[in-house]
Amino acid sequence: MSTMKVLDGDYSDWRCTACGQPLVMAPAVLEYMGSRFEVELPRCTACDLTLVPEDLALGKMLEVEKLLEDK
Repeated sequence: MSTMKVLDGDYSDWRCTACGQPLVMAPAVLEYMGSRFEVELPRCTACDLTLVPEDLALGKMLEVEKLLEDK
């Protein structure tokens, strides 16, 4: 599975709210209705939390969800 790059923004100044560590771009596996996607997202390497920015969740991810539901 190849990792898709879906964000262009700079998240180098963002920190994890749980532990305060800086976020780094890293692969995250997303699954919806049996389909799996590996996407590069900002993640905390200490507690493994992943940030899904609002514009991505309400934009491209919502479009993919609707396409999968229409199958």
